[in-house]
Amino acid sequence: MELKRNIGTFGAASVGIANIIGAGIFVLSGVAAGIAGPAVILSFLIAGVIAMMTALSAAELSSFITETGASYAYTKRAFGRFWSFLVGWFKYFDYLVGGAAVSVGFAAYFTSVFGLEGALPVILAAVGLPIVLSILNLLGVKEATRVTSAMVLIKIFAIVILLMFGGFYLFQNFDVGHYTPFFATGFGGMLSGAAVIFFVFIGFNTVTMMSEETKNPHKTIPKALMLAFAVTFALYMAVAVLLIGILDWGDVSKDAHPLGSIALVISENPMLFDFISFSALIASGSVVLSSILGGTRASFAMGRDRLLPQQFDKVSKQFGTPYFSIIIAGIVIVAFAGIFHNNIETIASIVNFGSLFTYLFVNLSVIKLRRSESQTKRFFKVPLYPVIPIIGAISCVGLMFFLNQSAMFISVIWAAIGLTIFFAFYKKQKSTSQI
Repeated sequence: MELKRNIGTFGAASVGIANIIGAGIFVLSGVAAGIAGPAVILSFLIAGVIAMMTALSAAELSSFITETGASYAYTKRAFGRFWSFLVGWFKYFDYLVGGAAVSVGFAAYFTSVFGLEGALPVILAAVGLPIVLSILNLLGVKEATRVTSAMVLIKIFAIVILLMFGGFYLFQNFDVGHYTPFFATGFGGMLSGAAVIFFVFIGFNTVTMMSEETKNPHKTIPKALMLAFAVTFALYMAVAVLLIGILDWGDVSKDAHPLGSIALVISENPMLFDFISFSALIASGSVVLSSILGGTRASFAMGRDRLLPQQFDKVSKQFGTPYFSIIIAGIVIVAFAGIFHNNIETIASIVNFGSLFTYLFVNLSVIKLRRSESQTKRFFKVPLYPVIPIIGAISCVGLMFFLNQSAMFISVIWAAIGLTIFFAFYKKQKSTSQI
């Protein structure tokens, strides 16, 4: 069965912005500042440029490949089933682990804002969020994107308000000492910071996941992708400058609420801190919502191609949503959220490894398909081809080496599990075809 096309440009862009502006900017900005020092500003820039190059490649691919699955669908068309399975397998893992981690982060914010103490409220909040959002996904993608759009407006408004007040404060109290020495932890520290902060940019891929549910996807998806990336990149660079200019980078690395701390410094009114904290809750919720959207579409596409059990491609006749994929994703996220320890740096690095791997193949797919399908009409083309996809691919590989070893180890284990599943299904399909 086919998915329903209910999403326009703003709806698709909202899903992307929702998954980009999430708990990462509210929490990881402080972690990255502790790793890179004042050079975290360049960390944001480098991570953003690498993500932008891949976003341009994804925009071209989405202009003529409109089936759901995004990086999985592109890799399948360019390199076949084996590599596309690995890409889809890692992307699926990224969505679920990322969703679970953000759910735990949501629980920490939730209990702090409402003054709840003890382990039980944390567990209930962490588990309850993905349950509620999974149900919303089951009801229909149009309903989910409407809620996402509302969340996006709240988050952007909160960050813009913080930037306005913070910018005025920084202008009145500028201290160049906050920015010196700029490379306080060395050039390697700046690159390590970029490897961690890459987490805050990876959500743009969710836009292309919605191709099969978007109106006129050839034109809508590239526009939505560029809109989502432009908005978030501008906001992030401003946040980085503000963070270093107002707070001490050494102290902020241990701060679980760095943007909230900015609010406390620039205003004596506690309502600003409460509003930023509330926005962090909204940001976390929207990321989990869009993670379920993206993750279930990845497993749906793989199920339809018989790389996962065929139940994953079942679509509800009433709501037009991949209900089995949504239920499984919800169960996995709930399970991870219930047992996960909230080490945001390690979790982000695990997600980043898989994302960098999949984005490597997005860039390679552009190069491959430009050669093998040169006559195919493209409604959007990567500028400065082939420079941008080549640099994008090399940068993805390079950034992987600055992730921590735990992330690499866990990613290798996940790859081994995936390969076992792939060859088990491949062997089963091969034996079936010979009967």
